Amino acid sequence: MSAAGNKQLLRTAFDAWAAGDIRPLLAAMADDVTWTVSGHNSWSGSFAGKDSVRRDLLGPLGDQFEGTYTSTASRFVAEDDVVVVETQGSVATKTGQRYDNKYCFVFRLEDGRIREITEYMDTQLVAEVLTRPAR
Repeated sequence: MSAAGNKQLLRTAFDAWAAGDIRPLLAAMADDVTWTVSGHNSWSGSFAGKDSVRRDLLGPLGDQFEGTYTSTASRFVAEDDVVVVETQGSVATKTGQRYDNKYCFVFRLEDGRIREITEYMDTQLVAEVLTRPAR
C-alpha cells in the first residue's frame, strides 16, 4: 500500500476507536504484530502477536476501565510504510480516577497490515492511575 493508503487505513480505524470501537484497529493488525509500550513503568515492554496484544495488554487495561475507552486522533503523518498518529484517550477507571492519556503511536505497515506499533505516552499518569498488570 502507499503512504496515503496506510494513512487512510489508520484514519478509518481511529475514527471507529473515537466512537469506542477498537475492532477495526485489531482487524488491521497482522497476526504476528508487535506492540511496544515505551518508557519505564509497569506496562512498558513488547507484546508479540495479536493474541498477546489482546490477552496481555488490552484485556488487563480494559478490566480497569469503568466505561468504554475512546481514542480520538488529532494528527496523522505518513511516509512510506510508517504512519504516526497523535491521539487523546478518554475513560474513567473503576477506582473513579480519569485515565485521559495523550499518545503518539508509530505504526509500521506491510501489505495493508499493521506489523509494528510503538506507543509513547505520559508514563507518570500510567504510574498514578493504572494497576500493575499481571505478567
